[in-house]
Amino acid sequence: MQQTTHTYLCLIGAPLLMMMASCNGSHAEEETKEVQTAVQVKTLVLQKSRLENSLKLPGEIKPFQFADLYAKVNSYVKEVQVDLGSQVSKGQILATLEAPEMNSQLLGARSRLHTREAVFRASKANYERLLRTSKVPGTISPNDLDLALSKMSADSAELLAARSAYQEVQRMLDYLVIRAPFSGVISQRNAHPGTYVGPGARSAELPMFRLEEQSKLRLAVAVPEVYTGGLQQAGEVRFTVRSLPGDTFRARVARVAGSLDTRLRTETLEMDISNKDKQLLPGMYAEALLPLPGKQDVYVVPKSVIVSNSEKVFVIRIVNNQSRWVPVTRGNEYNGMVEIFGGLNDQDVLVKNASDEIKEGTPLQAVKE
Repeated sequence: MQQTTHTYLCLIGAPLLMMMASCNGSHAEEETKEVQTAVQVKTLVLQKSRLENSLKLPGEIKPFQFADLYAKVNSYVKEVQVDLGSQVSKGQILATLEAPEMNSQLLGARSRLHTREAVFRASKANYERLLRTSKVPGTISPNDLDLALSKMSADSAELLAARSAYQEVQRMLDYLVIRAPFSGVISQRNAHPGTYVGPGARSAELPMFRLEEQSKLRLAVAVPEVYTGGLQQAGEVRFTVRSLPGDTFRARVARVAGSLDTRLRTETLEMDISNKDKQLLPGMYAEALLPLPGKQDVYVVPKSVIVSNSEKVFVIRIVNNQSRWVPVTRGNEYNGMVEIFGGLNDQDVLVKNASDEIKEGTPLQAVKE
């Protein structure tokens, strides 16, 4: 009987032991599975800093100032005193023109002026004589005195008109002398002695001369809209030109347009260049390296931290060893670093090698680099 009871207990105990062993093995497998499913990632601790940025942009060198000089009146070129490449000073005579009909107009205007002066003097003398005589009662009627005054006033107005017409013809004659409005270099010449010039000429579309100031130049650079926020802090710019390989020039930012070109969505930046040695020429294309100091107190991270998919742009923050997607907005970027803006705080731990394969809530394990 005892042997039978012992056998019975053994038969019952064996399955219980097997079940317990099976349960313990199941828990161990689950724990092992949890450890195995934790994704190993590289991390960084978020801190605010400043992104030092620089842009390499094409630019164009222009004369500091230029003028296309045309003939104001229809005339013939009498004499040209400069040629292509001539260095001229302000006020220097570049060419003289001749228009014989304008001399006739001047003589006619002068004759009309002298006539009106004589008429005015006569009417003035008549009025003054009547005025003196009218002081004797009954000698001059008030109506005659008023008529004499009106005649003198009308003749005075006619005299002013004649004088104005004469001065206008004189000013037009001044246009027959072409002078340099500022010091510079003649970069175009389209006029020769005997050429018919003026608004009615076939060559009216072409200027007689193009004058450029080349001792001082402008470097114009079109900056894309995304980088315009830091232009006010831009300082010295370095640039090169293809015709002078190996030479680097420097210039300081002088002017910012303050508005965007609606076609290109760019803002124009200008630098003044001293060109006393005439190394640079207007029309050259330059490659400018433009420093753009970044905003202070922003989060700057490597590009690998940011994930972009069809839905959003985000970074992965580690919270309690699990992943949390945090939407962000990208700012300026340079040399592999990017400014980011969003719901982030100092000392947040972000995944450095992030990807959208790391889903929300995925267990993460930080590893050392």
